[in-house]
Amino acid sequence: MTDAHSTEDTGTVGYLLEMGALKRSKRTGWWIAGIKDPETIAEHSWRTAVIGAVLAMMEGADPAKVALLATFHDTQETRIGDIPWIGRRYITAASNETVTADQVADAHPSVADGINAIVHEYENSDSLEVLVAHDADKLDCMLQGLEYLQQGYSAAQEWVDSTRAKLKTPSAQQLANAAQGMSIAEWQRTYLR
Repeated sequence: MTDAHSTEDTGTVGYLLEMGALKRSKRTGWWIAGIKDPETIAEHSWRTAVIGAVLAMMEGADPAKVALLATFHDTQETRIGDIPWIGRRYITAASNETVTADQVADAHPSVADGINAIVHEYENSDSLEVLVAHDADKLDCMLQGLEYLQQGYSAAQEWVDSTRAKLKTPSAQQLANAAQGMSIAEWQRTYLR
């Protein structure tokens, strides 16, 4: 193994270890809403990727591409944190593309190029896949808000309403409509029938 490969491998593994921090980092916007123990960024990203794949299937987009875009959409938060909307009024953070470039600077070139391209597309493209990935992010926030509402956090209603209003695809709007009034345990009825 050459030193260049060793350095690239170390840089790539460093990136993967950094992504592990997302499993420990809480979504701070929910703290503002009064949620005592909110979901982590990794939990949000995982369900956003699943929602994205489902929405892509419904919208005729590429499910794998949407899931990939959604997987990487908040990875920069290891460096800049989860800045809630209220905080963005007072803080100017580096762009997600700039953060990502720094995160993968020492990674294998094909890894760095691939991840940089994914983030660039998510941040700049108006393709159907990007539209669906953005809707998946919002739909997950809405669903999480509904779950928090059912756990007694009434302040989550504002999040439900504001994220729902931003949905653009017909499929995301249909699923949002279906989610209203469903209990968080509704899925269990599939085997309780």
